[in-house]
This record gives sequence, structure tokens and C-alpha cells, in this order.
Amino acid sequence: MRKSLYMNILVPLDGSKYSEKALLHACDMAKNYHSRLILLHVVEKTFPINFLDRKEYLDILRKFGNKVLIKAKKTTTMKGLDSKIIIKEGNIVNEIIKLAKKEQCNLIIMGSKGLGATARFFLGSVSNKLANNSPCSILIIK
Repeated sequence: MRKSLYMNILVPLDGSKYSEKALLHACDMAKNYHSRLILLHVVEKTFPINFLDRKEYLDILRKFGNKVLIKAKKTTTMKGLDSKIIIKEGNIVNEIIKLAKKEQCNLIIMGSKGLGATARFFLGSVSNKLANNSPCSILIIK
């Protein structure tokens, strides 16, 4: 059997409609290429937060991330695909790049938008930063 072009597909998820759309594309590609899906949510820890509120805020973000990943896992299971879910904490772009290298991903499929306009203005677009720094190909879904 010929080795697939896309053995490992990484799908960063943030709960936005764009990342949900990216997941559906990833499921189709995984079926066509017999790929393994890796579903990732990154809890952004670089926002300046009042020290007293930080722990509670991060707990809320972790719970949200787990919900996003559980929903995505159900989607892949319903489509007959096996997937691995991972939650990380840190800088979103750095964590995606690290995991893509560690898991030897051949492709990252992600939504074109996720954060609100204000956060994107300050942080820059995650998809734009990944397009310039990713160790593998990226498919950005609109």
C-alpha cells in the first residue's frame, strides 16, 4: 500500500464556526487519504491578566477547550474516523508548531478566522503567522 501524502493532519480548534468548518474539511481529507487526525485546542496564556483573576480565567478557558475538543471528537467518531485530542497551554502559534513537529504532521487544516477583530489587531492573525512559520503545508478554510 502506498504511503499517504497526509498521514497526520493537525486541526487546531478554537470553537469558532471557521474552525468547525475546518474540522469538516479535515474529516473529508482524512477519509480520502486514510489519515490520522490530531485535534488541538490551545489555551492562550499570553494575555495580560490581573494576578488574582488569572487562575479562575485559565480554568474557564480550559473547560471551554475541553468542550470544543469533546464536540470535535464526537464529530470525527460519527464520521467513522479515529482522532486524538490534545489541549495545550501557551502561545497559540508556538504550540501548534511544536505539536506539528512532534507528531510529524504533513498538513495543518484550520479556519481563516477565530479571534475577534480587536484581539487579532493586537496579536496578529494565527493563520497568517502559521503560514509563514509552519513546518508543513497548511490548508486555510474560509
